[in-house]
Amino acid sequence: MAVDSTISSPLGPPACEKDAKALRFIEEMTRNADSVQERVLAEILSRNAETEYLKRFKLDGATDRETFKKRIPIITYDDVQPEIQRIANGDRSPILSAHPISEFLTSSGTSAGERKLMPTIKEELDRRQLLYSLLMPVMNLYVPGLDKGKGLYFLFVKSETKTPGGLLARPVLTSYYKSEHFKTRPYDPYNVYTSPNEAILCPDSFQSMYTQMLCGLIERNQVLRLGAVFASGLLRAIRFLQLNWVELAHDIRTGTLNSKITDPRIKAHMENIIKPDPELSSFVIQKCNKENWEGIITRIWPNTKYLDVIVTGAMAQYIPTLNYYSGGLPLSCTMYASSECYFGLNLNPMCKPSEVSYTIMPNMAYFEFLPHNSGSTRSTRLVDLADVEVGKEYELVITTYAGLNRYRVGDILRVTGFHNSAPQFHFVRRKNVLLSIDSDKTDESELQKAVENASKLLVEFNTSVVEYTSYADTKTIPGHYVIYWELLSKDSCNSPSQEVLNRCCLEMEESLNSVYRQCRVADHSIGPLEIRVVKNGTFEELMDYAISRGASINQYKVPRCVNFTPITELLDSRVVSVHYSQDLPQWTPERRR
Repeated sequence: MAVDSTISSPLGPPACEKDAKALRFIEEMTRNADSVQERVLAEILSRNAETEYLKRFKLDGATDRETFKKRIPIITYDDVQPEIQRIANGDRSPILSAHPISEFLTSSGTSAGERKLMPTIKEELDRRQLLYSLLMPVMNLYVPGLDKGKGLYFLFVKSETKTPGGLLARPVLTSYYKSEHFKTRPYDPYNVYTSPNEAILCPDSFQSMYTQMLCGLIERNQVLRLGAVFASGLLRAIRFLQLNWVELAHDIRTGTLNSKITDPRIKAHMENIIKPDPELSSFVIQKCNKENWEGIITRIWPNTKYLDVIVTGAMAQYIPTLNYYSGGLPLSCTMYASSECYFGLNLNPMCKPSEVSYTIMPNMAYFEFLPHNSGSTRSTRLVDLADVEVGKEYELVITTYAGLNRYRVGDILRVTGFHNSAPQFHFVRRKNVLLSIDSDKTDESELQKAVENASKLLVEFNTSVVEYTSYADTKTIPGHYVIYWELLSKDSCNSPSQEVLNRCCLEMEESLNSVYRQCRVADHSIGPLEIRVVKNGTFEELMDYAISRGASINQYKVPRCVNFTPITELLDSRVVSVHYSQDLPQWTPERRR
């Protein structure tokens, strides 16, 4: 489409007039971040003035920041859980929101160890859709020609449940995919999927994945980008192809659909899609019938320009495996969102994963920031969106239209800069301690770094850690950390030895914090770290188990710490070798903090 030469954006030249409008909106919001935030808070407080929650704290109709900050407490989920439970049980009075709660969005089953019910209202779908509509206009600034092909995205829904009061409870992406916003979305040449709605909306994960993969293979030459919500989801799709390529090739050759696909809507749709194609079938067999799958993505989908997956936070550990299967394609992280609220987007989506920063869109909610490591929230004044400082870390606190007030999300963010007056944040981690035996406290980012450092010892053996989890084993005296590793070895004749894997244990300990090392060396309150190597495919089984218990395939993330007995028993039943630190890590009193 020809673009009016008078249209421009500080972000870059738009691909079309629709993009120009979206880019202008981003500029408008970010130039006036503080005034937009002031308006958003006033709107929320005005409309919810008569709610039970705000009246409890005697806000008395005030909509200014000063009164709000003075009277409304900072809360966690536990603080508001009684009100949420009342709504879930059927109380329709205006408890949190003046607008009716339309449904609950369930948080990831493996985030913070429990599924939480996040209240939402119908208009939040419009807000989420607005943020989605900004992603491709930004991407088009960096990757031209995306209107000339399609995206192969592996997207899934989970069968929903109802609360005792009859409200739906489901993951945020299930809510979105089942909404008219998604199902009847207008045609956009820059945002066409190979996966049909019928497959995306099928609650049977096998039938959904099989159909989406089959369509992706049939339209392989049109695919310009591959994606899933999380990096782990895309790797699961590759693993699915490894396990099912024979059946997929058969369907392509014969123009028939696997008998395991029984969903009537999928079958009706695929009748018009699948035709006998012996040449494509032979191609799939040729590419998949090899032991070495390095670069398989670009070998099957040669026109792929990038992978669209989240690889920040805990997902960063998947980067080497994604690079292995993709031949080093760019990895794009486009947006930052949660069940509680959608926050913002990446204005430089083709940057390196380690450089990803998200620009908070000030129209999405009212945002405050608790300086990290500040101690008690009672004595700490929260910082407004426009007033955060570059280089500092904060915990995100939100006030939403749906009735969460000064709610601590639990995400730790580091300010990397500003776009106009809107800050840009690097996601650091979830504020959760993973492992503790004594006075030690090891969080997710520390454990991730320790795994990364130890895995460097495996490079010379063409071996990498493709998945891991952990638990604090307190059955032994003293207790000790147990780390489960699943390894990918490219050369079975040159696998790492027992000695090398023992050194990996020590390397992990060297990478952990000084309190841990003091407990090991001086206090003897922690025993040697243990690595248990498990069979290939073990973490697939772990996810299947979680999904069977109600976890969402879209939101599933491998838990970095496990303490549920059936899970540890599953992992222990798949152990092929056990390794321990044979020495003590370095520690001196001077390192104490």
